[in-house]
Amino acid sequence: MTKEIAEAKMVEFALPKNSKISGGKTWPKPAGATETREFRVYRWNPDDGKNPSVDTYHVDVNDCGPMVLDGLIWIKNHIDPTLTFRRSCREGVCGSCAMNIDGQNTLACTKSMHDVGAGGAVKVNPLPHQPVVKDLVPDLTNFYAQYASIEPWLKTTTPTPQKEWKQSHEDREKLDGLYECILCACCSTSCPSYWWNSDRYLGPAALLQADRWVNDSRDEATGERLDNLEDPFRLYRCHTIMNCAKACPKGLNPSEAIAELKLKMVERQI
Repeated sequence: MTKEIAEAKMVEFALPKNSKISGGKTWPKPAGATETREFRVYRWNPDDGKNPSVDTYHVDVNDCGPMVLDGLIWIKNHIDPTLTFRRSCREGVCGSCAMNIDGQNTLACTKSMHDVGAGGAVKVNPLPHQPVVKDLVPDLTNFYAQYASIEPWLKTTTPTPQKEWKQSHEDREKLDGLYECILCACCSTSCPSYWWNSDRYLGPAALLQADRWVNDSRDEATGERLDNLEDPFRLYRCHTIMNCAKACPKGLNPSEAIAELKLKMVERQI
């Protein structure tokens, strides 16, 4: 191959707009604080046209709670009121404060800043590979649409009973490890298959809930639900690398649920 042909075949790749992260502002340490913890927080404002940056803050650990979310609230209240993030229950129930902390997807309200990096900086970023609304707030529109696509409600054809749909204790136990999902998106946004195919692959969270409804003895649409998953991408992009199980703050195992769905797909062909 001649030099001219080699040069002609070269391809230039450019990063998308607003994907280069620069060094941001370093805020002074709080006056009078005897013990501080450094926070490095991802910042991006869609209104100023600038690239994302990482701002550095120093939190007075003697004046706030022990969790990473406590530190972020302290920063917002005492240093920088423009810092934007989601929060709600502060009890690990709602999933609102899901973030990437020290390289791991988790909930800021249940992650202690003292468990991060042996006293080093607490690095806080939005959930990976999702569009960012502002600062630490990811756009989860596609994630919730995928959840809605599996129709997460009881589907029956028999007449509705006067009181309730009864279920045995044994059948109820089949839902353990499935119903506890809080849709925080920690699992799906830790999955490389979901990063590259999120437009077609449902991802660990939605498939965990799909398995929850397939396993519900009260539901009468099992065949329809499995038909909905019969697609090369919707279900079968999972390669069982189990990032999802490692990331789940509730200790659930979406990869196991996905494997069960694949098994059910095979069983109904036999």
